[in-house]
Amino acid sequence: MQRTALIMAVIISLTVSSQAWGQRHLPSQKGIQLTAGLVDGLNLNTQSDGFGFHSGLALTSYTKGGNHWLLGGEYLQKQHTYGLMHIPQAQFTGEAGYFLNVLSDNSKTLFCSVGLSALAGFETINWDKKLLADGALIQNKDAFIYGGTLTFESEFFTTDYLSLLFNVRERMLTGSTVGKFHTQIGMGIRLYY
Repeated sequence: MQRTALIMAVIISLTVSSQAWGQRHLPSQKGIQLTAGLVDGLNLNTQSDGFGFHSGLALTSYTKGGNHWLLGGEYLQKQHTYGLMHIPQAQFTGEAGYFLNVLSDNSKTLFCSVGLSALAGFETINWDKKLLADGALIQNKDAFIYGGTLTFESEFFTTDYLSLLFNVRERMLTGSTVGKFHTQIGMGIRLYY
């Protein structure tokens, strides 16, 4: 009796796991992702010059071969120090891009993708407050920004409907009066439906 139960348990686990492997990154499969991370280095000191962070929300739609489209929005904030003050540079951007699956394992648990996206949005410096407390005037202007980003992304499935994301991105945006390039290191989750 125990032997039969053990054989049945092994058969069921193999059947379930092979079905799960076949259900990842199928054409027309969709997901929603939430990401966050640091900007321009691994600076975790929120009171230092150059501290920056980003967060984003996006939808993904898969095509053949595990490739996918991405459509989303992102908030990025970088801090600049002036005397004892911290002046924020904030960017609100929309993103549309395509990611190619370049590597995956046989169990379809780990995927690596490279993506290229178009970005457009708005940048504000010190929330449009030009006059500082000491009488100095900020010369940088708020502006519409546009450009692109190159992304390397690793995705690790924890279940069939949830994966962990790790990514490195290089953003290039024209129109900014403060900085055109930003490197982002981030992580997140993607839920499939």
